[in-house]
Amino acid sequence: MVENVDDKTAHKNENSAMNAITIDCVIFGFDKGSLEVLLVQHAEGISKGKWGLPGGWIYKKESTDSAAHRLLNELTGLDNIYLEQLKAFGDPDRFPLRRVITIGYYALVKREDYNVKAGFTASDAQWYKIDSIPDLIYDHNEILAYSLKHLRNRVRQAPIGFNLLPEKFTLLQLMQLYGEILGIEMDKPNFRRKILHMKLLVALDEKQQDVSHRAAQLYKFDPEIYEQLTEKGFNFEF
Repeated sequence: MVENVDDKTAHKNENSAMNAITIDCVIFGFDKGSLEVLLVQHAEGISKGKWGLPGGWIYKKESTDSAAHRLLNELTGLDNIYLEQLKAFGDPDRFPLRRVITIGYYALVKREDYNVKAGFTASDAQWYKIDSIPDLIYDHNEILAYSLKHLRNRVRQAPIGFNLLPEKFTLLQLMQLYGEILGIEMDKPNFRRKILHMKLLVALDEKQQDVSHRAAQLYKFDPEIYEQLTEKGFNFEF
């Protein structure tokens, strides 16, 4: 988050911003078989040069949801993203200058749909593989760990993982996605049998293009079944 403003900057903005509550966003993406998270490098304040989750201060006249969308767009260029609120993180010592509570959000995005570009108080914005996360500012590693735990529970109950995949995908890509999110080694025959039994996928009369190996069949999800399973939930254990 952009709690990297110093006391002077916070005082200057106190008429427009709430200086005791902030927003932090965990944005998950999936690329080349790896689960990733979007991080920003701070350009100013006490955390200058360090990496953290995109976020910052809430204006007094905006909702927390509006603040989350505004900050994400200002810091990374991402827009029109569905964000889900996680919870508040309020350890008394999480921010070194004073007591600051942050509200966590998370989202799943198709990386190819967005062009990430650092701005506002971020000097850089990069995707990091989930197993190569650096030491982040404040309690951001804790917020990320909580978000990942939440994501792992959610994908067992609803097919939200499809939000990370392209419109057309292979069973291997889908299996790699679930393996990355859940942090387990998938059994290919078992996964194929279970996912096809759910009738969630539509087999396309298409195969992969421009691959060095044998081209695999492409699938897409059935939107009606997707909606049903999202609303009713299901048990997707391996």
